[in-house]
Amino acid sequence: MSAHDPHPTSDTPPSSLEARFRSGDLRALSRAVTLAEAGLPAARPLLRAAREQAAQKPGIVLGITGSPGSGKSTLTDALIAHLRGMGQRVAVVAVDPSSPYSGGAILGDRIRMLRHHADEGVFVRSLASRGALGGLSARTMQVLALLEGAGFDWVILETVGVGQSEVDVASACDHTLLVLTPAGGDGVQAFKAGIMEIADVIAVNKADLPGADRTVRELLAAQGLGAHDEHTWFAPVQKTVAGAGQGIPELVAAVQAHRAHLGAAGLRERRTHRAEFEVRSLVQERLLRRARDTSADLYARVARGELDADAAADVLLGGASL
Repeated sequence: MSAHDPHPTSDTPPSSLEARFRSGDLRALSRAVTLAEAGLPAARPLLRAAREQAAQKPGIVLGITGSPGSGKSTLTDALIAHLRGMGQRVAVVAVDPSSPYSGGAILGDRIRMLRHHADEGVFVRSLASRGALGGLSARTMQVLALLEGAGFDWVILETVGVGQSEVDVASACDHTLLVLTPAGGDGVQAFKAGIMEIADVIAVNKADLPGADRTVRELLAAQGLGAHDEHTWFAPVQKTVAGAGQGIPELVAAVQAHRAHLGAAGLRERRTHRAEFEVRSLVQERLLRRARDTSADLYARVARGELDADAAADVLLGGASL
């Protein structure tokens, strides 16, 4: 999460933002992320450069989701420490909840991960969800692309862990880690909500609390209830105590095992779905912007009964005029 440039390797560093980004300049990466999050046209050549570089050396894009209070941020911090010990470069995108009115967000994950601030092999960025319908910012995918293109071995997306974002993370990443706790019947609730279907690896965090073994048994049993065959991947269930670093090496091994299970063809398929999700997210963002910017009179006419909502929607979509 270094806030300064890496030491220059020559007396004449590249001058353009794109050239600096391609050379691995962390300040250029920070600027690129800011441009992408703002949706500015200047981000487009940087995104093209990032995709070119990522295609040559794809990283592991891991999504982490789970209920609030399950310890996702502590687990992410523990993963960073372990992966850095393995010599891996790690980038983290933490999507924080934000007000749909003010756009304000907590952005607390950067505070939790401050111990990595001097490590140039770690880059942490918080993004506000900005009231996105899917729970993930419409620009999240582009930020992930920039980080992967910057040569990070692992790119971790930590979601707000509420509502639709728990499901959308599976569309945004190569692998999905679901974080649950023994308390509160998390395992049963996950099964009821259908979240189990998107989990590639499951962590039962805070496993030093009572009921951890029972939760693991419930989760393993629940996976067997769904339709499956000899090719079905059953998500490994790993007990962790993130604050103490327990179970973290096994968690990393489980993610790598899932990557091996997918193979090259499976990864290509998932990345095609990621591209579809990104394009659809941008379409959604633009339509919502048009809906916000339209004349308030349009909505007033619907409220007065002078216009039906379908006709108003057609106007917003550009398929009709009044």
